[in-house]
Amino acid sequence: MSNFFSLGRLFSIGNGFSHGVHPPHHKEQTEDLPIQRVPFVKRYVMPLGQHIGVPAESIVKVGDKVQRGELIAKPKGFISTALHSPVTGLISDIGMHRYVDGSFQMAIEIEADPYATQQFTNHNPGLTAVQDMDTKQFIDAVQMSGIVGMGGAAFPSHVKYSIPDEQEITDLLVNGAECEPYLTNDHRLMVERPEAVLRGCEILRQKLGAKRVAIGVEKNKPESIRQLKKHLQEDMLIDIVPLEVKYPQGAEKMLIKSIYNKELPAGKLPRDIGIAVNNVGTIVALSDFFDHGMPLIERIVTLAGPGVHEPANLIVPIGTPIRDVLEFAGGLKEETREVISGGPMMGSPIADLDAPILKGTSGILAFTERETSRPSEYPCIRCARCLDACPYFLNPSRLALLGKARLFEDMQEKYNVMDCVECGACTYACPSNIPIVQHIRTAKDNLRNRKTEH
Repeated sequence: MSNFFSLGRLFSIGNGFSHGVHPPHHKEQTEDLPIQRVPFVKRYVMPLGQHIGVPAESIVKVGDKVQRGELIAKPKGFISTALHSPVTGLISDIGMHRYVDGSFQMAIEIEADPYATQQFTNHNPGLTAVQDMDTKQFIDAVQMSGIVGMGGAAFPSHVKYSIPDEQEITDLLVNGAECEPYLTNDHRLMVERPEAVLRGCEILRQKLGAKRVAIGVEKNKPESIRQLKKHLQEDMLIDIVPLEVKYPQGAEKMLIKSIYNKELPAGKLPRDIGIAVNNVGTIVALSDFFDHGMPLIERIVTLAGPGVHEPANLIVPIGTPIRDVLEFAGGLKEETREVISGGPMMGSPIADLDAPILKGTSGILAFTERETSRPSEYPCIRCARCLDACPYFLNPSRLALLGKARLFEDMQEKYNVMDCVECGACTYACPSNIPIVQHIRTAKDNLRNRKTEH
């Protein structure tokens, strides 16, 4: 998108993280709107590969009846996770279906039972109480719950919790920054379900052996901060940390720098410095599973943007066609030109509105010609604004030039292009309107494909 681009404990907080940008928040559309539940629809599509890693393996066949929350696909490896039916209904197809990016992927299609109440029934009544689980039981349970990173990456959570014996987690960091413009799903979750946030923090802190929890929330969400502090009990080892507003604050490295004033070395994971980072949505999903037996079958999605008739924060069953969600919110305005999944800085265009809501879908944003028209691109003037914007201290201008020349190997060997998280800060800052992050993204995709082929 061209035009968008504490309590009890003393943290050694510096001046946040270096570089970054300050795009307009645009959260006023939905920040005060309570979460609504989308009515159940006729058809659901559950892609088997809606998480990073190996796609799940179907354990159902066409014609099978399934209950809401019932297991329909099992993990097919360690870096894989389970899939559960979001509705009570009938398996109507197992085959190739359109994904949000326009590709075709293997998926399970479910026809909802029009006479079912769709009330959730716990399919794990014999699940051992979380406090009585050892580490392996906990990790296995998380894998079978289908829980992934809810901030958009959809990385299987159980893999993140599998800490090598030689490492120790001292701090659990919960990401409530939600720095992307327009998105307010995490904000409303903290406002409306603060007890679940805090409960999930305590569950994960105990299982990881962390000494303390920090929940980082940007200061443009004062109600989130107030509600979390209001429900915080004295015996909880949890700190609510207000953060200065800056993009991309929600990136792991940036959040760690802002709260702990620690640098995460390139190529290292947060656990290498004793920190585990989780999105606030993932934390609530843990609470829902271990306290109520509900696997990841629904999530909160922000519907916003100038092209939406009725912006909203919605609880949506995973697999619901995007078109049905939009229709619930009054449909798209006639002048809408583009619909994207995620936020305007890092989100991606939706190729087919009949594609489903996924575990990692944080928002559906609709934009008109005014927001999506690309201004004229001019030559680079060597102003270095992209260098000042890049929080990873890369050279975006040089990477863009190499990308245009298709010198992808040089981008990796000389300039560490794979360290880029594609936050889009460089493109946002560029006065010449050069689509820097798009060139970088193309290069990274090419390098990954070459590695896979090799």
